[in-house]
Amino acid sequence: MNVHHLELFYFVARHGGIMPAVRNIPYGIQQPAVSAQVAQLEEFLGVTLFQRRPFGLTAEGQKLYRFIEPFFANLDKVANELQGGQARHFRIGASTIILREHMPQLLNGVRQRFPALKISLREGYPAQLEELLVKDEVDIVITMIERKAPAGLQSKILVELPMVLLVEKSLNLKSAEELWKRDRIAEPLICLPAQEALTKNFLARLGELGTEWFPTMEASSADLIETYVASGLGIGVSVSVPGRRLPENVRALPLKGFPPVVVGAVWRGKKSPLLEAFLDMANRRAGEIF
Repeated sequence: MNVHHLELFYFVARHGGIMPAVRNIPYGIQQPAVSAQVAQLEEFLGVTLFQRRPFGLTAEGQKLYRFIEPFFANLDKVANELQGGQARHFRIGASTIILREHMPQLLNGVRQRFPALKISLREGYPAQLEELLVKDEVDIVITMIERKAPAGLQSKILVELPMVLLVEKSLNLKSAEELWKRDRIAEPLICLPAQEALTKNFLARLGELGTEWFPTMEASSADLIETYVASGLGIGVSVSVPGRRLPENVRALPLKGFPPVVVGAVWRGKKSPLLEAFLDMANRRAGEIF
């Protein structure tokens, strides 16, 4: 039995399909090659290991995956032990703003402490990043979080930021309270996806105020919200970040009485020395900025 074919099947089974496997295999390989080599494994065994659409392991595929999973899942751990406990690869997930504006300084510090470290960066909005963490596709996530970490995860609060409304200057609004006094708010509301803490907390507070205003447009990042507000597509819900410059035709209205947004780090399992060092640097970076 070809061990490389088994490895490719392991990634396909673990990540739920050939294309997700290609994105997570730690070396370059194209989808046709994975498909062909897994098909060769099936031909050698004389069984079908998984259904393609929708994806699902067959009984034979489940049996094989249970057998090989402990070996392939622990290869990185064994390599780390053989290398004297020094991590060689660190996978970080974060929102676009954090990756662009704050991560470079953090990574300079990481490089000084761990000069031979390979670093992978993944961007997304909070729910996407949490899913990557649960699937063990990243080691740590820095993004907007709930105060209490989800089951099976650990978290550390880095900073709390005030919630704001982003409005185009031509609207001539002096405060958010002007909107709450209206019988009906006509302007479209632009938010992050409904499952994100920022959106949930904003809408919950609106409900307490007795104001109905439902999202018209969902954006995947704070950057996009700013862009759409600047383009005159509506009013956006965001956070106030010290030192961050908004588009020239956009201004921020404070949201008095609304809960602050928590930005923090989330990870799984026991903290490694590398993770400890990264959290310490992230905490100091947050203190310097905010």
